[in-house]
Amino acid sequence: MSKPLSRFLALLLSGMAGIAAQPRADRAPASKGGAFATKHYRNLFLEAGHPQKEISAKIQGAFQQLFHGDAETQTVYYAAGQNVNGPLAYVSDINNHDVRSEGMSYGMMIAVQLDRKAEFDALWNWSKTYMYQASPTHPSYGFFSWSMKLDGTPNSESPAPDGEEYWAMALYFASGRWGNGKGIYDYRAEADRLLDSMKNRKIIDGPTNRGAETGGPEFHPEHKMVRFTPNLRRPDHTDPSYHLPAFYELWARWGPAADRPFWAAAAQVSRDYLQKATHPVTALAPNYANYDGTPVPGAGGQNGNFGPDAWRTAANWGVDWSWWAADPRERELSDKIQAFFEAQGIDAYVNRYTLDGKSLGGSHSTALVAANAVTSLAATDRERAARFVEALWKAEIPAGRYRYYDGMWYLMGLLHVSGEFRIWPPK
Repeated sequence: MSKPLSRFLALLLSGMAGIAAQPRADRAPASKGGAFATKHYRNLFLEAGHPQKEISAKIQGAFQQLFHGDAETQTVYYAAGQNVNGPLAYVSDINNHDVRSEGMSYGMMIAVQLDRKAEFDALWNWSKTYMYQASPTHPSYGFFSWSMKLDGTPNSESPAPDGEEYWAMALYFASGRWGNGKGIYDYRAEADRLLDSMKNRKIIDGPTNRGAETGGPEFHPEHKMVRFTPNLRRPDHTDPSYHLPAFYELWARWGPAADRPFWAAAAQVSRDYLQKATHPVTALAPNYANYDGTPVPGAGGQNGNFGPDAWRTAANWGVDWSWWAADPRERELSDKIQAFFEAQGIDAYVNRYTLDGKSLGGSHSTALVAANAVTSLAATDRERAARFVEALWKAEIPAGRYRYYDGMWYLMGLLHVSGEFRIWPPK
């Protein structure tokens, strides 16, 4: 057994043995209700002793650099002219030289949380102008192309459902924060249409720029889980990091009325699924998994290992606990995964592992640092959780080649951990 793994197991066993005797002051208090009910969002930076002025400055500094910094080395947000609906802008994956549905929807979520309506509207306008499939005969009708060239031509016309999930949620929040406008800026109407398509879109066969596809809804109607792809000509499975029960709870309250029971059920299904898809000791999730929770093989085994997609999974359950406090098992998962990464070295762990914790190498990625800090929202070991929060505090704003994914999660991590990633009920 490797030294990091043996250290991890020793720490985990020691922690489990000591939980019952641990003084109450050393553990996070049991929640009396999540932020949806209490309207209280924990500020873990403030709890750690950082002044609010410095916390706010850190968030604003990160936004300014990643959205309005140097075009060659800092920003991921780029203005792209205007059309009849107003200014256009996109968020670019710098390393891959494209625009992704994931990044566009993340950018909009960041913008609404920071009250940046101009940036939000410009990103939404670019999304609707270039990425949206408006033809009723197209297999991706009602959805958005997941990868585009910088000039707005598609690399792939197929959707990636995590993008639609974040778009829908960001649009509902925009309705709540700013009210509804006209046309594409009638945020709630746009969110309702998108959410309806995600669940109810009929099956359409037809050509795309990468061959014929059979497109269906983005959520499996029987499993009540988000699909990795709605192209039914490909193997049908899910992605644990696409599971967002915190969002589904809101859609069960705000979405089209006929579908609200489905979203309420989907939230519980996803909470149960996270227990199945994660390793029972490390709590690491695979990049892709079947509907029964077993890893999807392929790509030399990488699909079934812990990697870039899977980094987000723990953050998702951390936010779910923070907002809803509905499933105490999420706290157990948080403790397990933080114990694992603590054993690897909080400032030294890599970004790829087998599910049972064998290192596959890689860098110490800022996006994973951010996700692990967000996991602290659900952790019970306050002292250990604070070390992950401090690691995010000390991390530099991502710059250079990998600033897109690292930067988006760095900024969302700051918002979650500071209590500034909030629920905005739509109008």
